[in-house]
Formats: sequence, structure tokens, C-alpha cells
Amino acid sequence: MLLTTTNSVEGKTISTYYGMVTGEAIIGANIFKDIFASITDIVGGRSGAYEKSLRDAKNIAIQEMIEAARALGANAILAIDLDYETLGKDSGMMMVSANGTAVKLD
Repeated sequence: MLLTTTNSVEGKTISTYYGMVTGEAIIGANIFKDIFASITDIVGGRSGAYEKSLRDAKNIAIQEMIEAARALGANAILAIDLDYETLGKDSGMMMVSANGTAVKLD
């Protein structure tokens, strides 16, 4: 599956547009408080464990988006956008969403 943030792929023709596909991952923000409370790898204000949690959530959202595109018969997703949002009372959860346009490239 070809993934790109661009609206086209140089040298390829889009033969079919399948429409928008999405993937989401929601993780509890309490996990971050626990990480910060016990973290030992904070260097210069960065937390490797915190960053890993965000990367994992991003990868889950992207994988869900890919699965949705494959189910439609797509072989590429164009114009991909990633969003990070806080949800719930007191922003107790974080959501990562990935969306893009599923297409068939020739």
C-alpha cells in the first residue's frame, strides 16, 4: 500500500477513487501521568516512553486506515492527514486520527 501526503503520485495515473478512509486510536491520558511519574529516560524535557506511546497510537490509526482502504480494493492512500486531539472530561484521553483518500493507481 502506497501512503503519501500528496494529492498525486508522479508517473502514476489514478484509475479509481474509492473515497475517504480513516483510522483512529484512543489512549487514556492517565497512562501519561503514570509514565511521567515513573520515567527515568527524560532528557532535555523529552520522554522516550511518552513519545513511544504516541508513535504506537499513530501506527494503530494508520494501520486501521490501510485495512479500510484494502477492503475497498485500493492500492494507495493519498492526501493523508494525521490529527492529535484530547477528549473527555479534563482531557483524560488522547485520540490520533489518520485519514486520506483511497485510490487505485495504474
